[in-house]
Amino acid sequence: MAKSGASATRPANMAERSVATGIVGYAEQAFAVAAAEVQKLRHDPVELFTRAVQPVLWLMLFGEVMARVRGVAPGNIPYLDYLSAGILAQSTLFVAIFYGISAIWERDLGVLQRYLVSPAPRSALVLGKALSAGVRALSQALIVYLLAIVLGVAISLDPIHVVGVVVAIMLASALFSTLSLIIACIVKTRERFMGIGQVLTMPIFFASNAIYPLSLMPVWLRVVSRTNPLTYEVDALRALMLAEGASVYGLLVDFGFLVAVAAFLVAVAAGMYGRMGY
Repeated sequence: MAKSGASATRPANMAERSVATGIVGYAEQAFAVAAAEVQKLRHDPVELFTRAVQPVLWLMLFGEVMARVRGVAPGNIPYLDYLSAGILAQSTLFVAIFYGISAIWERDLGVLQRYLVSPAPRSALVLGKALSAGVRALSQALIVYLLAIVLGVAISLDPIHVVGVVVAIMLASALFSTLSLIIACIVKTRERFMGIGQVLTMPIFFASNAIYPLSLMPVWLRVVSRTNPLTYEVDALRALMLAEGASVYGLLVDFGFLVAVAAFLVAVAAGMYGRMGY
């Protein structure tokens, strides 16, 4: 009986090991794609500095001017503090939403075909690209944090809050970069992609709580904003980034919404990515 029991546990143990091995292998494949994408950033560090110009202009010009207008920021939070979290989210959006153009370049250069013939699952390829977009966005976050501190914004440096900010940025970057990849799979040309990307960024940005609270919006725009992932990213960032910040919807709702939308878009992109090379 003892031998019989021992032999019965062996298939179960082997199945558990197989599942664990599959998960580790999947993660390694995703991280390998992400590492390859990050290497491109190392070879072109000028991109970081050019992308830093936009948040600097928004905070130092728009922020300083609008800070003189009373009643824009809710509660007792100075407007520059309120805006800093929105500009951090904006930087994430602008880095990620044009990420799909790299997939078009890869197809034109023949790199995409190499990815597709690899044994890696399509979802691992998509997830790897999403992770690399998050790394790029984190470099922007560092710039916004430093600039906000210089401008006197009350930043929370609590380690738990900083980790929460990193997670929120990574999730939002994965979401918007995957949306960008889906658009690239549909249009398949750089010219069409750039046009659609430019059309999308402004509505996503302005139909959110990035630069003004939802209470100032008309009712129809308020409804649209509550379905906008950027709204939930900004809400989470304000609660975690600012010393006096608070979440309107609750961090559980913010992160839950971002995770759900990101997972859905990764699944859609994984199904479309393989057909992009044709």
